Amino acid sequence: MSFAWQKTSNSPAPAREAGLAHSPAAIPMAIVRGMLSGLAAPAEPPWLGGLLRQCGIPPERLRLEGACVTGEQYVGLYRLLMDRLDDECVGLLSRPLRRGSFALIARSALGARSVRGALHRIIRALGILIDDVGIELVAGEGLLGMAVRPRGQAAPPDFFFELLLRVGWGLTAWLGGGRLPLPRVEFCFSRPAYAALYESAFPAALAFDRPAAAIWFAAAELETPIRRDARELERFLAGTPANVVLAWPVNGGLGARIYNRLLDERPLWPGLKLLAQELNMSVSTLQRRLAAEGASYQSIKDGLRRDLAAMRLATGEATLSTLAAELGYSDAAAFQRAFKGWTGLAPGAYRLRRRQAGFAP
Repeated sequence: MSFAWQKTSNSPAPAREAGLAHSPAAIPMAIVRGMLSGLAAPAEPPWLGGLLRQCGIPPERLRLEGACVTGEQYVGLYRLLMDRLDDECVGLLSRPLRRGSFALIARSALGARSVRGALHRIIRALGILIDDVGIELVAGEGLLGMAVRPRGQAAPPDFFFELLLRVGWGLTAWLGGGRLPLPRVEFCFSRPAYAALYESAFPAALAFDRPAAAIWFAAAELETPIRRDARELERFLAGTPANVVLAWPVNGGLGARIYNRLLDERPLWPGLKLLAQELNMSVSTLQRRLAAEGASYQSIKDGLRRDLAAMRLATGEATLSTLAAELGYSDAAAFQRAFKGWTGLAPGAYRLRRRQAGFAP
């Protein structure tokens, strides 16, 4: 039960399952620290360094601002933490959410007749399993939603609320067939330093410092019938935690493999011919199979560059020359032209807008 960050539309494509955004080229270390925030008191456990190394994450990078991990590393660390703690909420709550809890919730929700009924069952099951917060179905202005309210002074870390909203949305959307837009999302904490990334994780109108964290849906969208069966659910559960923590391109498909290969080799981007050879297929076959997934080599490469650049501009102070080199451009001018083509804004204007919106590095 977790999530990652990336550009997405308000209507997740069916191929991406679960209604989740496609996962990012790189996940900021601030998100990793959030996942680990339940282990921070009174001190991080001595075994954590070993888990980080198992995932290929040097422990000293954990405190390094601007550092990132890959989706694969993030999923691996999450899985190791769940195994070590026997807790699907990885220490974020006062008592563990034992392994198998998510499967129990999903199976209960599958028995509902409508997506609205599934959401109600999800909320009810979470309320039984979790003591630290109040979880309820809320309604207003043609919307229905799931609200998560802190209880008392010992509220879970902020990351828990992000996590629960993301998973609640993802499971509900998956049960309904994969598409469930969010008109509004609210958080019960102040805007975090990496809030620029929320625009991708929660493509909706966002509000902070609210009494409860909440995801809101158009009520009419929830009246659709459940579109999954038991066999599909078992396949879905067999893919957890990866298909819950991260979705496309990390957790499957040819586009995923290309995306991660480019990520691993950046900025020395392997060409289409080399990738085809590595995959034991012709260039035309590779292009045809990517097209069937709604992608191309160039779109994957451009998306990776765009998202890395947007994240670095929003969360750091790297110069344009540095970013150009990191992304494999010949000079800063070439990078600026490409970025403006992707976003409609020059990199400097994009960074300034993030700062003015309160998205501090």
